[in-house]
Amino acid sequence: MRAFGFLSFGHYGPVPGSRVRTAGDMLRQTIELAEGADEIGVNGAYVRVHHFARQAASPIPLLTAMAARTQRIEVGTGVIDMRYENPLYLAEEAAALDIIAGGRLALGVSRGSPETAVRGYEAFGYTGSEDPRGADIARDKFDLFMRAIEGEALVDSDPNMGPLGRLAIEPQSATLRDHVWWGAGSIDTARQTGTAGLNLMSSTLLTEATGEPLHILQARQIDEFRTAYKEAGHTGRPRVSVSRSVFPIVNEQDEMYFGLRGRDGQDQIGIIDGFRSTFGKTYADTPDKLIEQLLADDAVMSADTLMLTIPNQLGPEYNLHVMQAFAEHVAPALGWKPNTEGPVEGDAV
Repeated sequence: MRAFGFLSFGHYGPVPGSRVRTAGDMLRQTIELAEGADEIGVNGAYVRVHHFARQAASPIPLLTAMAARTQRIEVGTGVIDMRYENPLYLAEEAAALDIIAGGRLALGVSRGSPETAVRGYEAFGYTGSEDPRGADIARDKFDLFMRAIEGEALVDSDPNMGPLGRLAIEPQSATLRDHVWWGAGSIDTARQTGTAGLNLMSSTLLTEATGEPLHILQARQIDEFRTAYKEAGHTGRPRVSVSRSVFPIVNEQDEMYFGLRGRDGQDQIGIIDGFRSTFGKTYADTPDKLIEQLLADDAVMSADTLMLTIPNQLGPEYNLHVMQAFAEHVAPALGWKPNTEGPVEGDAV
């Protein structure tokens, strides 16, 4: 692990104890979090994307504002659900964002996680899927998105408007292809991601349940990804991220929020999207204990970037405290390099 960032689910609503009552609160506070994290030296600011829910939904305007208000921190998604996207419009938006951010983009995409709406993407106008989970249209859209950002000429020009020929989408960003991540929830998907030459974004769960701890399963996933990347002939340094809930307990407030329920946490087995899956535990303890536990987490130590899932409803002040405590008391012992030392690089494979 050389880098860490925060991952916000973007929850909001008028519920007891929440400091994020409205969508406006959530959007403004996420920008504030990115600004504060950038100053601390945090490497990344990432948002989840969900539809038909009181959560962050359309990420590009938010990420653009975050990029414009920060200097060094990477901004990104974890992840955009391709079932809901117009691939060519997303290609235009992502290129513009990558240019505005000066290449500080980590565009996480995937088929998407379960949503609150049944086949909600059909309400967006995307019909025709023969897969009950919409995986087929997500794959087709992603393929078109990649062709577009790689500069393929996709449509005929109008001879009344200019020379005959084929046209690509504009703008084009020369660095965008290197900044695309696939959110993989299984070892098979990780292999496919490596073969495609993308970066790997893994989560706090895997759709595998062998009885082994999540970090062992996830480390195997990372190894398979890197092997597939190399075997496909790619020569870059692919990035890998994993997500964890980590809370250093350094004061009474931390103890009140996370001490009793966080210590001695264990992985859980459950069903998500029809798959028996392994869900990661919450790490909450004193910094010395966290260092010991995270050094023993094979996936965290194999990845270049750790995404800390944050309780965004507790507000920016508390979440910046969590990141500051992690940066001061835990991250240096794991190999962390602050954003002042330059962009994060992946590992050679």
